[in-house]
Amino acid sequence: MVVAGHDQLHVIQEEEGSKRRQILDGARKVFMDLGFDGASMGEIARAAQVSKGTLYVYFADKCALFEAILEQEALQHGQVVFNFDPARDAETTLKEFGLAYLHLVCRPGGGSAIRTVMAIAERMPDVGRRYYARVLDKSINRLSAYLQARVSSGNLDIDDCDLAASQFMELCKASLFLPFVFQAAPAPSVERMTEVVGSATRMFLAAYRTK
Repeated sequence: MVVAGHDQLHVIQEEEGSKRRQILDGARKVFMDLGFDGASMGEIARAAQVSKGTLYVYFADKCALFEAILEQEALQHGQVVFNFDPARDAETTLKEFGLAYLHLVCRPGGGSAIRTVMAIAERMPDVGRRYYARVLDKSINRLSAYLQARVSSGNLDIDDCDLAASQFMELCKASLFLPFVFQAAPAPSVERMTEVVGSATRMFLAAYRTK
């Protein structure tokens, strides 16, 4: 029996990781173009430039592939650093968070995963629940914790910080997210996002800043 050395194992792992990323990139394009129902393992194999045999080595079916893409989406969201230092003033923090959040949900290609999840959530509710928990609910919880800290310090007057966090995120998406996700408009410009987030922040603080 031949046992691979440490360097050989490292090379093998890198090659497998690269091939997996290649497959996921191809699958993402197919899901974006054709949707979940229209995608097939054959189409995905062609887009990823691998054989169907290779595709099945890494993923049992297109459900597993789509779950892996959603996992990537969750990791991308988790890697974005939101500065929720409780000592920072609310206006600065909310504006920075709002812009970072919009960059995530309105980035080119980002709407595809959301559209696809929305399309299959009724038939595959576990997929919808996992996506919501890993991506959307996590952002709400992080903002809610910051708002609670500002309430405790006497700067904000909020009874339900989870609700207030959701309200702020929806205000930031107003007039931008739905046209983008339904392909009625391209990804919004930085200038437009800054304008909308500024308006959202003013409305939010007018309602919740301590009088």
